[in-house]
Amino acid sequence: MPNERLAVARMRRHTGAIMKDTKIFVGLRSARKAPVTKNETSGPQCQWEGCDKTGSHRAPVGQEAEGLFLQFCLEHVKRYNSGYNYSASLSTPEVARYQREAATGLRATAGSGALHVSEMPLPSTARSGSAKVWNARKTAAQRQAEKAAVQTRKLKVLEAKAFETLGLPPDATADEIKQRYKQRLKLYHPDVNQGDRDAEAQLQASIEAHRILKLNGFC
Repeated sequence: MPNERLAVARMRRHTGAIMKDTKIFVGLRSARKAPVTKNETSGPQCQWEGCDKTGSHRAPVGQEAEGLFLQFCLEHVKRYNSGYNYSASLSTPEVARYQREAATGLRATAGSGALHVSEMPLPSTARSGSAKVWNARKTAAQRQAEKAAVQTRKLKVLEAKAFETLGLPPDATADEIKQRYKQRLKLYHPDVNQGDRDAEAQLQASIEAHRILKLNGFC
């Protein structure tokens, strides 16, 4: 009997140890993280009407908006390019509509458009990018700004009379005023007119008109 009791006790201790180890293993969790799934390709939506794919391909707008692009999926960029021409008037009607809408801002675009100036720079024989070309463009812009300033300014009586005396419009530039003044000095010079009183009066009137315009910042 004692031997049987001893055997039973040993079996119970062994069974208890196994159960304890089992609970420990069950409680443990794997330290490895679950694999992260990558998101699908993201980007702007294709700009072709009715398409919800990603617009990962750029297509140029053309002549009316140089430097700007539309964005299409592969299928529609091929369709756009097949009917595209640099000039929208020569593209297919379907593509031309996209070009015109993009050029007028009705359709969003990517890129940076080229700057179109309203006045062409002065002609120059200097090579492109040189200081002379840059100064010529700057001078053209200054002349345009001067004209705009004069047009918005209300002339005084003496100023309006001065322009009339020189035979110039109120929006004449500083260079035009100086050139006309020199012409009148030569035209009514006493040596040319042999002391003619009318020529002398015209000369004095021109000098006074130029003085008024110069004092008021017109030249």
